Amino acid sequence: MTDQEFVEHMKKSPEECMKAVFDEYCNYVYIIAATKLRNCGTTEDIEECVSDVFTEVFRKKDDLGEREGDLKGFIGVIARCRSIDMYRKLSAKANKTISSDDEGIIELSSGENVAESVEMSERNSIIFNKIKELGEPDTSIIVKQYYYNMTVSEIGRVLSMTAAAVQKRSIRAREKLKKMLSEAGINY
Repeated sequence: MTDQEFVEHMKKSPEECMKAVFDEYCNYVYIIAATKLRNCGTTEDIEECVSDVFTEVFRKKDDLGEREGDLKGFIGVIARCRSIDMYRKLSAKANKTISSDDEGIIELSSGENVAESVEMSERNSIIFNKIKELGEPDTSIIVKQYYYNMTVSEIGRVLSMTAAAVQKRSIRAREKLKKMLSEAGINY
């Protein structure tokens, strides 16, 4: 479903539109959630996360018709954020329910450093929040460029801008983002 089809469908029947969005993007959202939660969650946890994603998308359905840009990207960002939240919730729950002092517990190594993963997730969350603070169209440009690996020409077509304008805005947005991240204690 293209963004234009979505807007037209939304005007005709919001309920049917949301069902169509769910049908089209359910597998996409499930893959994002399953990828993030595969080491710490059950199938039920993944399905709950998918449900949470579409609940948030449906809550923001009025905003969706007004916005310009990539519907799949918008849903993907929400899916990543909800998956990270669920990951943190499950990781915290696991730390509270299992005592490492119990002699009867066998320590299993997954090869994943959970503390490092959680720290990386938190850092990524801060980075994404700072990207959102850039404002439009800079947020869309950075997300499309670095999360979806789109070229400046492709981004220009989506945002109705010239490739040169996209490139210039991208450079300025990255400089601004670097400064914002530095103030937040994240240096690259």
